[in-house]
Order: sequence, then C-alpha cells, then structure tokens
Amino acid sequence: MSSTYRPTIGITTQTLHSIDGIPPALPSSWVMNQRYFLAATSAGAVPWMIPLLDDDMVTLRAIFDRLDGVLIPGGVDINPAEYGEAVRPECGNLDPARDRVELQLARWAMAEGKPILGLCRGMQVINVAQGGTMWQDLASQKPSFHKHDFFPTAGFERDHIAHEVDVLAGTRLSQYLVGARCPVNSMHHQGVKTVGRELQVSALADDGLIEAIETTGDAFCVGVQWHPEVFEMTDVHTRQLFGGFMSAAVEWSTANVAPRVGVGA
Repeated sequence: MSSTYRPTIGITTQTLHSIDGIPPALPSSWVMNQRYFLAATSAGAVPWMIPLLDDDMVTLRAIFDRLDGVLIPGGVDINPAEYGEAVRPECGNLDPARDRVELQLARWAMAEGKPILGLCRGMQVINVAQGGTMWQDLASQKPSFHKHDFFPTAGFERDHIAHEVDVLAGTRLSQYLVGARCPVNSMHHQGVKTVGRELQVSALADDGLIEAIETTGDAFCVGVQWHPEVFEMTDVHTRQLFGGFMSAAVEWSTANVAPRVGVGA
C-alpha cells in the first residue's frame, strides 16, 4: 500500500425529522455538521457519510467492513435506556436510530481493533458501548461541577475556550496534546459517570469531570468531551490528534485489508 494512501473514515449522521408546513415539506433526512468532514479531510481522510439505516445490520456491517476507521461526532443525548436508566426531565433530544448505529459501530471497532475517535457525544457513545453510565444533566444531578454547556444557541461561539483540562501522563492522548494542561471548548450538559470496561480516563476538568477516555489496549480508541474539529486548522496539537487517528487507520488498513486500487494508492 502506498505511503500516500488516504484512509476511508466513516462519520456518522443524525436524524433531521420532517418539517411540515414549509412548502415544499422537508422529508426526514440524515445530516451532520460539515466541520467534521472538513477536519477529517484536511487530516488526510476520505470521509464516508454513514446513514442510519433502520435495523439493517447487514448493510451497516458491509459499510463498516469498508472503513479504515470510525469518527463519531457530537450531537443529541444518548437514550438513558442504553445504560439502564429512565429518562430524566432534564435530558435533551434523543435519536434512537443514531444510538443503535453508533453503539454497534463502536462495539465492532473496539472488538476488532479498528481505530475509532469519539468527539463530545462520540466519547459518550464509546463509554456506553462498553457498559459505562452517564450523568443525564450535570447541572441538576451534580451541581458541584462547573458550567460546561457553552452552547452556540446560548450565544457562545463554537471556538469559545471554556476551561482547561488536565491530560494524564502516559496516556495515548498525552502523545498528541503536549503538556499537562489543555484549553478546550465545551458544548455539553451530560458527562461520563462511570467508566466502561477496558477504558481508562485520559483527561479531567478541574471540577473532576471526565474529559477524555481511551482503551487500555494498543488499538487507537480515543474519546474527548470537547470539539477539537473546530481547532483542527489552527491548533498544532489538535492536528496531531487527528493525524494520529489517520496514521492508526492507515496502519490498520495495511495490516488487515488487501491493497486497494484507485483510492489514494
């Protein structure tokens, strides 16, 4: 395989429900913020938009088998039923189809060592896929935590630096985010409560909230609670994180996939 090979990275979507009364009526759609695709492409990926096919695990598996890595973006809350809890009133919008697809992709990737990067909700998906649990709403369930919901809908820019995190020495994440302290943006109201199986914490906020997790094994599986895709073009450490993900995807493909003709080869 050529050293210039560009790995195929699957990026999941979310459901945009139909909007009635606006002629012509908008049909139900699968959508995702362009920034994830632009950041992945800038880092060297060939991005692949993954549909939320209804209970079609055969097709989803066929898509997964063609990927060199999986990127799970931010988005709406995970249904608490996925980690054994009833929905609290403070829980936000849910997308069951997205939960089903992303949790399955995460489980396949971790079981087979295929590189996976989770951003914000994506980190939470990795945790829940491994049996971890979530705070459904930090403000109401854990008021000792600081403010983490600096949402654009509340007037904050997506690149607003909300706080710093402590990156734990010796973790995979510390290889990319050089230095013990890292400034981050923050657009979430939920957070990891208990860490899932075979996962470890790799960054913490000053209030003790878990800000990053990764697998304890050798495979690339990293989740961060912030949105690094916003900084991929401007911050060298963020570029190193995306670059490490791409390098891992190329290595996985080299070891597991026959040479591909005509796609970056």
